[in-house]
Amino acid sequence: GRYEVRSWTAAAKQSLCLMWQKVKVQLMLSMSFLVAVCWYCRRLYSFLAQLLKRWSNYLQRKLTRNLSVLTEVDLLGYSAREWKGETKQAKHMREAYEELFWSYHIKYLRQVRKDSYCVLRAVLFQIFSQGIPFPSWMKERDILKLPEKLLYSQGCNWIQQYSFGPERYTGPNVFGKLRKCMETLKTNWTEISATKDQEERGNLCNTLFSDESKEHKLYEAIKFIMLYEVVEAYEQIKNREEPIPNLFNLLLARDSSSDPLSFMMNHLNAIGDSMCLDQVELFLLGYLLEVKIRVFRLHKFNTEEFQVNYADEYRREWNEISLLTEDDRYYHIPLFRT
Repeated sequence: GRYEVRSWTAAAKQSLCLMWQKVKVQLMLSMSFLVAVCWYCRRLYSFLAQLLKRWSNYLQRKLTRNLSVLTEVDLLGYSAREWKGETKQAKHMREAYEELFWSYHIKYLRQVRKDSYCVLRAVLFQIFSQGIPFPSWMKERDILKLPEKLLYSQGCNWIQQYSFGPERYTGPNVFGKLRKCMETLKTNWTEISATKDQEERGNLCNTLFSDESKEHKLYEAIKFIMLYEVVEAYEQIKNREEPIPNLFNLLLARDSSSDPLSFMMNHLNAIGDSMCLDQVELFLLGYLLEVKIRVFRLHKFNTEEFQVNYADEYRREWNEISLLTEDDRYYHIPLFRT
């Protein structure tokens, strides 16, 4: 009997050992699988986190690159970064920036993309961000009809040679393209100027000035309005009608812009491509937008031309905007803080 009991006990132990061996193998396989899954999930999580970070940085860089008017930066900090060293020019520029800071209470600036649309961008951005409404003359006329009016009422068929900045575009379709530009200007100006909340208006401006296609349409519309005003002034001079502002006499006195066609071919067509606005054209810009443009010309520091107003024949009710430039080519937006 004892032998049978021992045999049964040994058989039971052997069965349990065999069962444990099988279970142990299964457990080890399961644990190995779980460890592998955990390791894989951890690596996957790390990979996804890294991918998300890279995508976020890419979007941030892309947004910053597309935003043509950057967020504000400290004025003196910007000056110290841009004008390092002890050269005569660097010292001169730092002194000019310090003068803006201490005497004019300009504490910050917004950098504007440096291209041939720079001054138009700096002016329009301020007009929109301040909520400045349409000029009085634009309220009285439908600016969408100006391209056709220039052709059919005043016979300016040479308008087909108009170029849209870097896009050399001529031909009969120029009118449809100009109309789209005018529509973009009117629609966005109306919407933004009607927005009373300053933060919301700022967001609209940032969105608009991150869209290169819409931006260029705005500038081409302003260029065309400049041309239209010159055509009207030229006709008044020929017909000896009522006196015109002196800025038109200055503009038409140039050999390169003695009439509207040469003004378009030699000046306007190159804006946005290879040239910026000249000083006399800044007078025209301020006049037609009915804003007083105050420009701080840093390279003219310690001279009477350090601060210049465009236009000089402005009305008291016109709004004022300010620009600063280091070279009369590229412009930034100064921000006043008391």
